[in-house]
Amino acid sequence: MPVVTSEAVILQTFKYSETSKILRLITRAAGMQSVIAKGALRPKSPFGGLLELFAEGVATFHAKEGRDLHTLTSFELTRSRQGLGSDLVRFGGASLVAELILRSGIEESDPQLFDAVRDALDRIQDAPAGAAEPVVLGETWALIAHLGFAPSLEECIGCGRPLDGNEEVIFDYAAGGVRCTLCATGMPGRPLPPMHARHLSA
Repeated sequence: MPVVTSEAVILQTFKYSETSKILRLITRAAGMQSVIAKGALRPKSPFGGLLELFAEGVATFHAKEGRDLHTLTSFELTRSRQGLGSDLVRFGGASLVAELILRSGIEESDPQLFDAVRDALDRIQDAPAGAAEPVVLGETWALIAHLGFAPSLEECIGCGRPLDGNEEVIFDYAAGGVRCTLCATGMPGRPLPPMHARHLSA
């Protein structure tokens, strides 16, 4: 039963029995992993209040071969990210980041993805007041691009014309790109202001 020690971010947490927690982690060394923190909800647990959503630390767990749930033995907190709960946009954006990664199901080590998730959560938390929404938009699409599903933003998906970075375009979710206002007539989508488009392209 090998012991794994790795930087990790908690992307999902839920109660298991009366005293324990199950966590979904993205780790630098082992990709996505599920662990159980036995006794984490007991008053004198060494985990205390460390195992909260979006917290980052160094996790140590016993990896059981052939099993999907491993036993967490320690978690050394390095960043709590409590600021993500300060408003709905930040929390919703962080939750969207977590959901994207959880759905990817990547169990192989991907240090670049780990760094991208960690940095995305930090930027969303630290975004200036009133600027969280475009930051969420940019970070989310950056992660989608990392996972291999980048939208087409440099040219119109209708006529192929290169787009001026200062013009408003229409984002077509189903088609995976943007249309100029002429090509967007009668087509589905929503307006994408230039500032938001620049965040998506960053």
